[in-house]
Amino acid sequence: MSIEDLRNEIDKIDDEMTALYKKRLEIVKNIGEEKKKTATPVFDPNREQNILLRVTENATDEESLYLKRFFESVFETSKAYQTANSDKISPVTEKIKDAVKNIKSDFPVRAKVACQGVAGAYSGIAANKLFEIADVTYFKTFDAVFTAVEKGFCKYGVLPIENSTAGSVNQVYDLMREHNFYIVKSIRVPIQHCLVAKKGVELKDIKEIVSHEQALSQCRKYLEKTGAKITAVANTAVAAESVKNSDREDLGAICSRESATLYDLKILDSAVSDSDGNYTRFILIAKDMEIYDDAKKVSIMTTLLHSPGALYKLLAKFYNAGINMTKLESRPIVGSNFEFTFYFDFECDVKKPDVRSLIAELDSSGESFTFLGAYSEKV
Repeated sequence: MSIEDLRNEIDKIDDEMTALYKKRLEIVKNIGEEKKKTATPVFDPNREQNILLRVTENATDEESLYLKRFFESVFETSKAYQTANSDKISPVTEKIKDAVKNIKSDFPVRAKVACQGVAGAYSGIAANKLFEIADVTYFKTFDAVFTAVEKGFCKYGVLPIENSTAGSVNQVYDLMREHNFYIVKSIRVPIQHCLVAKKGVELKDIKEIVSHEQALSQCRKYLEKTGAKITAVANTAVAAESVKNSDREDLGAICSRESATLYDLKILDSAVSDSDGNYTRFILIAKDMEIYDDAKKVSIMTTLLHSPGALYKLLAKFYNAGINMTKLESRPIVGSNFEFTFYFDFECDVKKPDVRSLIAELDSSGESFTFLGAYSEKV
């Protein structure tokens, strides 16, 4: 047979498979409706295992491996179809539905906001970009920012979540889960670090440079060339303030141009970042879930067991739902063997029932799941 004849045979088989798969999907949908009546989970591992054992019973070892992969793909797309048509609910999606009922169209003009650091900190700059009128109160630690929002002293908090050079701020993710807070909005702030000192001081005089550990990381190559002692402090603005209040003439700081102006310091060098495209993502957090009309981004955290295909099966849910993932990051869970926490950002509209059904499935999967928020990002 020629290759064209063989392809014609494949086409006939594909047409037969398509008709059978459509019939399978219809039955899958009916099964989903029956499961919904009894609140039975979509995923039934025993059923999938039994199918694999049956379809590979008379196959060779090589054929069995390919049949396994083929049917696993069938399982994932079938579960996605069942989920999309199930209007599945969970505690998280019930909160989302309530927030959607009270969806907001206009973002607040003014707000009382908690930030970490002191005046001139990048988080304060972010707060003033998010709100036309931001009443900012500064706190020493990230934890204190959460406490201020928890106790109602401030309506919102602004915190760094990710830097384009240094990566994610894991402590903030941990606090989000611990306090069960939500992201309301996010913003990307260009980071333009400067090396500053007291007026009258020259670059050659600097023997020690202070700043936040992430800022120091973002300027590592530049700092190595200075030969100065490097010291980490709580915040870039705290670094500028410490130079201002110090009697030393050999002390410099890495901070923003705004901090240099605020603390009346001299800019010794205005281009000290290792990357010209350096930016930090800041999140606006709140105690209660708030969703606005323009919310098209969702962030979640979940844990996965150390088992073959665990991550693939999770990613397949997003692929089969047609959802574009914009961030995937993992970190090991302290004290656990080969278990990881995964951070996901993806683009979708939580107002759509099929999206909420997917979130409900993730929430009910038996693993640790945290819904961080549905929001828009200001660039």
